[in-house]
Parts: sequence; structure tokens; C-alpha cells
Amino acid sequence: MNKIVPDPPSYLLSKTASTAFGSCDAGHDPLFAVREGIDLEDALVHISLLLAGVCDTAQQACEHPAGHERKGLLWANLHSAEAAKGLVDALLDGIENQAVKRATEPAHANL
Repeated sequence: MNKIVPDPPSYLLSKTASTAFGSCDAGHDPLFAVREGIDLEDALVHISLLLAGVCDTAQQACEHPAGHERKGLLWANLHSAEAAKGLVDALLDGIENQAVKRATEPAHANL
């Protein structure tokens, strides 16, 4: 029996690698990290939500040209953007780790 739909490329089945983010330039390790093993689809959904929040807070910050509200919105924007970038970096690290693992596996392991 022939498959009508081929298997997706293996890089699409990737999971996140553990990746730290959130440096505050205070001379210590980053504050946050993405956990290893998060499915690609779940990470992409969360990235989309974070970036929607970035857009919303940026819009609100533009409507408050000065004052305390704007500062809070800009900090919220920065943290959401850092978290989204951390997730993207973790996915890319996971894809790279998977490629390295495939490259170092014996040829018969792929059969």
C-alpha cells in the first residue's frame, strides 16, 4: 500500500532544547529558561500569543506618550519579546541538536 501523504520532514517533529534567556546585565546567569522537550506546535502557539501581546502593548504604549503607564507597557513589551525570542531560540537549538544527533548516528540506525 502506498502512502498518499509523505511523512513530514524530521525537523518539523522537533522539540525545544533547554535554553536560557532574560539577561539583565547584572553579572549573573539569565533569569529564565525554556524547558527541554516542549513540542514544536505548543511552542509556536505560545510564541504567537506572546507576540500578540507585544503588538497590543506596543499599540497602547504609543497611545500613552509619557508617564507611568507607558513605562509599564514598555517593560511588559520587553519581557514578552524576550520570552518569544527565548522560545524561538530553544526551537532552533532543538532542531540543531536533532540534526547533530542524526549526523552522528550510525547509518543502519536510520533503517
